[in-house]
Amino acid sequence: MLLLQSRLDNKLHIRIIRSDGSENVKVTPCETNMNPICIVDDEASIASTVASILKDEGYQAIGFPDAETFWQRLDTLEPSLVLLDIWLPGVDGMQLLKRLHGRFPALPIIMMSGHAGIEAAVAAIKAGAYDFLEKPLHLEVLLDKVESALKHLPSGSGAVLASDTRLEIVNAGLSMPAGMVDVVDSPQRQRTLKGNVVLNGTGLLSGRNTGVILSPLGINEGILFQTLDGQTIRGHITSLEDFSQTDSSKTFSANSTTLDNGRRRVRTVEHLMASLCMYGITNVLIKVDEEIPNVDGSAKDFCDLIDEAGIEEQPAFTKTAVVRRKIAVGNEEKSEKHLYAEPFDGFEIAMRVDYPPPIGEQMLTFNPERGSFARDIAPARSFNTFENIEMAQKLGKVGSGYLNSHIIMHDGKVINTQLRYPDEFVRHKILDLIGDLYLLGLPLKGRIIANMTSHGYNQALTERLYRAIESSAGGKRDG
Repeated sequence: MLLLQSRLDNKLHIRIIRSDGSENVKVTPCETNMNPICIVDDEASIASTVASILKDEGYQAIGFPDAETFWQRLDTLEPSLVLLDIWLPGVDGMQLLKRLHGRFPALPIIMMSGHAGIEAAVAAIKAGAYDFLEKPLHLEVLLDKVESALKHLPSGSGAVLASDTRLEIVNAGLSMPAGMVDVVDSPQRQRTLKGNVVLNGTGLLSGRNTGVILSPLGINEGILFQTLDGQTIRGHITSLEDFSQTDSSKTFSANSTTLDNGRRRVRTVEHLMASLCMYGITNVLIKVDEEIPNVDGSAKDFCDLIDEAGIEEQPAFTKTAVVRRKIAVGNEEKSEKHLYAEPFDGFEIAMRVDYPPPIGEQMLTFNPERGSFARDIAPARSFNTFENIEMAQKLGKVGSGYLNSHIIMHDGKVINTQLRYPDEFVRHKILDLIGDLYLLGLPLKGRIIANMTSHGYNQALTERLYRAIESSAGGKRDG
């Protein structure tokens, strides 16, 4: 049987040619990485129906019951389009329209109402709305107006840096067939630290002074985080803050990795996890108060910390997750975020980024057998635009640590530091990816091809790898 795929009118056309010569064509919506369309309507049935229709057409869509709930989510979510009902409880649609227009001048907003005439429509357009929809909504009219509004987005709208301060929605089917990833015995011994070490710094998101203590652990204990009140959180994909979501379209944090146990959480673990991975540390206790301290936005200090403690090999062997077949997340277009794992004799990451100046297109392949993590990757720092950081600080989403521990860009230039490498940006993306992959709980044997990924996509691939391990015969692990 042969499968041929093509895209037409935002649909995926799958042509199935059987061995007897007969054919069949299956048509499904193409999924898009565009920021979500938000529907704000106090009639739950309308919001859910419109969201379902848009999802069937391949868009991301989220419904909100009132202006206040929607406005709060804008702290971490940037819509590509808003469908806004005029008559809302509390802050009405026209008031919200004006607030949205002031905050996101380029954001297209389509107003909706079943109790307003032409005067209301004209007033909405004058106030900044892109268009107006009259209820009851008609499917073809709705889709035509949505398509038109999205086509008129200004160039670059919705394109955000991979180190941004928002949430993102990632499509990653969780049902994995057996044989994609196997767990095999490794000749490498388990490792822990020889002694206790301490690092003090500032919380990247909280802006508060904080610290971390790394201590040895016995064999098969794994990586354990422990908060100051004694709560334990595994350094594992199943502890991911968003792991309990069961929909294949999941919401992830784009700017950091957070673990929790339902009672307490630990934030910004990715740089420490990357260092533990590259040093082969399999068993360690990490005592911390909610957020891993950040010094300069890189992993350099964590490498120094491990070197200070020393490494002890333990009387037990590790296991390795071996990629047998390609596993992908995202749409494999050069202009869109995506990444995949494929079979490879060793471990390697090939990363590409392409962002506005001063970054541009950067590509780098890192293989720890041919390069040095401590020299080539760990010192690469986080990066973001001044505008993103300023907005996040005003909203109380990040602390002062952001200003001191990022490469900050404004008007096409780096404004606060000298780059450590000409391609420091792509190196940092590799650093983040290594840390997120180590949430698998095992070293990985395979090649990762990544394009402009952020933590959400990294975490989605790690979860798919974990689900594949669970599905493989003999590969089930404690989760």
